[in-house]
Amino acid sequence: MPLVNGYTLLDIIKERKVIAGAFNTTNLETTVGILRAVEESGIPTFIQVAPTNISLAGYEYIVDMVARYAEDMDTPVALHLDHGKKFEDVKRATRAGFTSVMIDGAAYDFEENIAFTKKAVDFAKAYGIPVEAELGAILGKEDDHVSEADSKTDPAQVKEFVERTGCDMLAISVGNVHGLEDEPRIDFALLEEINEVSPVPLVIHGGSGIPDEHIQQMVHFNVAKINIASDLRQSYIKSVGRAYEENNQEANLIKVLQNAEDAVFETVYAKILSMNAVEVCQ
Repeated sequence: MPLVNGYTLLDIIKERKVIAGAFNTTNLETTVGILRAVEESGIPTFIQVAPTNISLAGYEYIVDMVARYAEDMDTPVALHLDHGKKFEDVKRATRAGFTSVMIDGAAYDFEENIAFTKKAVDFAKAYGIPVEAELGAILGKEDDHVSEADSKTDPAQVKEFVERTGCDMLAISVGNVHGLEDEPRIDFALLEEINEVSPVPLVIHGGSGIPDEHIQQMVHFNVAKINIASDLRQSYIKSVGRAYEENNQEANLIKVLQNAEDAVFETVYAKILSMNAVEVCQ
């Protein structure tokens, strides 16, 4: 089927009572590996890319790759912009054909974040796609950007932030961290507090390092989307590295990249099933 609008995907997720993974892509092999896994699982999912990774392919190429593969899929998938830190990121992704976007104003103070986020929401609404915003700073490493900020989301600010910005999803900080270099410590009491006051579905970044059993619990707290990047990137890189270690004269690029794609597929497929407590039938 064609790429679905992010609103549609959120409705499907809610109806089916599942958690959507949001898997970061960068290139063709990663994209196909992710989408193969989504189709195999049958669970609706986001595929996403951050502006820091756009330099390799470009917005239009990412849209073309994802949309072409999705046409032959039966499982709904939306294409999401991850961590748009500039208004220009949202504009370019939306105009290229992304079906969901994120504006990340977590580095600003509360009022600045509201103004920054609302500008992006007003723009995206004209295209009829949802906007994810972020409230609270998340510790850890995102690509080459290292954040030492660890400011958990204040439940007292959530309702006002959502109502004044008009955002459709809210990324929160409850002990989750970007990357695999820091250990997440999910504060479920805080997550419950936020869920009680949030008018919109919640998003958890840094899903690679969170234990599966903790992720499985999050569906009960209106968490609709969990971002996964580091796990599958490591799978890709390790696969290519093994090819070189086994034969440092290897020149069969197709075989090397097909194996890397398979590694991404296996990682994503296992993650989708485990985060939704689905057992693989042998």
